[in-house]
Amino acid sequence: MLGRHSLLWRLALLLMVTAVCTVTLSDWLNRTLSSRALLLSDEAKSALRGYAADAEQAWLENGAAGVEHWIAAMGDREPGNIMVVSQDDQSLSGIPLTESERAGLRFQRGLEWRMSFRYRSMPYIGVPFPKSPEQGSLVMQLPPRYMPGQDWPLWKSLLMVGLPALVALILGLLLFWRVRVPLRELQHQVLQFKDDPQARVQPSLSHRRDEFGDVARSVNHMAEQVSAMLATQRQLLNDMSHELRTPLSRLAVALESDLDEAGLRQRVARELVQMRTLVNDTLTLGWQDTESGDGGQEPISLLALWDVVSDNAAFESGWLQSRFPCDLPADAQVRGNLNALAQVLENLVRNAVRYSPAEGRISLSGTREGDWWHLWVTDQGPGVPANRLEDIFAPFVRLDSARAGNSGFGLGLSIAFRSVQWLGGQLWAENADPGLRVHLRLPAAV
Repeated sequence: MLGRHSLLWRLALLLMVTAVCTVTLSDWLNRTLSSRALLLSDEAKSALRGYAADAEQAWLENGAAGVEHWIAAMGDREPGNIMVVSQDDQSLSGIPLTESERAGLRFQRGLEWRMSFRYRSMPYIGVPFPKSPEQGSLVMQLPPRYMPGQDWPLWKSLLMVGLPALVALILGLLLFWRVRVPLRELQHQVLQFKDDPQARVQPSLSHRRDEFGDVARSVNHMAEQVSAMLATQRQLLNDMSHELRTPLSRLAVALESDLDEAGLRQRVARELVQMRTLVNDTLTLGWQDTESGDGGQEPISLLALWDVVSDNAAFESGWLQSRFPCDLPADAQVRGNLNALAQVLENLVRNAVRYSPAEGRISLSGTREGDWWHLWVTDQGPGVPANRLEDIFAPFVRLDSARAGNSGFGLGLSIAFRSVQWLGGQLWAENADPGLRVHLRLPAAV
């Protein structure tokens, strides 16, 4: 589900605001510029005022004859109708006005008026005499070269297409820059992690509450896991190499000793078994860090699984199966991977058998706690010092106590601990006085 801090809402809001602002700005510019485009230019107004001054001078100097001569001369210079009229719209040239000219008088416009894009013919412009406006005015059709708004279609296209395109380009560049910065930071941290396993994404990015923050936290989580895995692999390699030196040293001593062939074969076989066990357990522990997924989760009957585990343990140890009691109810089921959970119980039982007295017992008990099953495996051995209870789950740890005199490399409980974590549960230990009690907390199946 998208959170309220998701980038989607920010982008949607930004796009909506940008769209509204673009439409509003485009409409305002369209109305403002179109109004200005319909006004006569200063050149046109200057030319028309000059014509009005010439008409006034012709009227003042030669009367109607002068006006008629001036209109005839203007007809050769400018197309369209030209009239010089009095304040009561009577012709000052002595030639009566035609119907079309009178129609032009009725719809004449001033120099400061806005024109229209709907004209089928050039509009009539009225310009009073500059010195004696009471005596008359010039009314003429606007010369086509002075018609305003001739380039307005181009400007309108730019406003309708160019402006939104420009805004979209600016918005795209802004979004690209805003996205590129955290992406570059993530890329930098990932590349730095190759050389420095302790490199992490900075809090300025990992504390964000959007998708970039989610990715940054995922990268940091991945880095923590990879760093831990590398440290574990390195530690396992060092410990295994150390542990292998002991059987190899014993083999070297045996080869130089006076053992007969049968004794030497027996010694070599025993050391090879131990080395193979060490390698297999170490590989199992190492591969647990790389496993992912649910591993084939399924409901598992604890009673049936304990029967199989205890039967195998009885066969290996020579104990009677009655020494492996279980007081769980018949319907006790957990959800997990059958092979992984079987290996966990086998390691716990094998470890308990190793440290149990001659007539000891190893029991499985448990209780349902909500959506979890709380189980515990109890032996009757010497237990573990209280301050070392957590150490027994570390690889290659063998305590200097009564439990340390037995064989083993200290990997069984480490494998069990990580397997339970991988199954989504918990594993811990306490002294049962006597014995050791190992607790498991696993998700219930139903």
